[in-house]
Amino acid sequence: MTIEPTAFLAKMEKRIGFTVDDKAILKSSADWGKANASVMADHFYAYLERDEEMSAILNAQEGRMHRLHETFIQWFHEMFTGVDDWSEKYAKIRWHIGLVHVKIGIAPQHVVPAMAVVVNEVGKQLRTDDKAESLQEALGKICMIDLAFIEQAYVEVSSSAVLRETGWSEALFKRLIATGVSSM
Repeated sequence: MTIEPTAFLAKMEKRIGFTVDDKAILKSSADWGKANASVMADHFYAYLERDEEMSAILNAQEGRMHRLHETFIQWFHEMFTGVDDWSEKYAKIRWHIGLVHVKIGIAPQHVVPAMAVVVNEVGKQLRTDDKAESLQEALGKICMIDLAFIEQAYVEVSSSAVLRETGWSEALFKRLIATGVSSM
């Protein structure tokens, strides 16, 4: 049950309606994104550090917060540039980010609210800077695509682990999940 990142990106672009126009809007605002990335990182990590569980993860290693802050700045700016026009390299980077979230133990319950903080703070800054609503819409779409990569990583890692440990087929696993859901 492993995704192919580029195909997943294409599916999410279609599903979310992330268009060529959205990409052009983001690219034309790349300097704004770069200029505001550090402030967005500050909001993001201030939010996460208020949570005891997340604070422990963020500060588990010496220098981790600094590295994460720098990584956030890069991630934020890449949403505007698309790295390779939102193609294979972008998809692989986003998939890797999802896997890292799983690896270091950031639970899904933290990811969605944290992304909401980013979207909310970006919206505030865009209004302050009198930017077009179309930029906020494009950013919202790419944020949701990036969020989908992170969320999918949890599904893929969990499913792969279960299948590997049990020897079950993917079809049996999906049937068991469907049965489990209907009993809840």
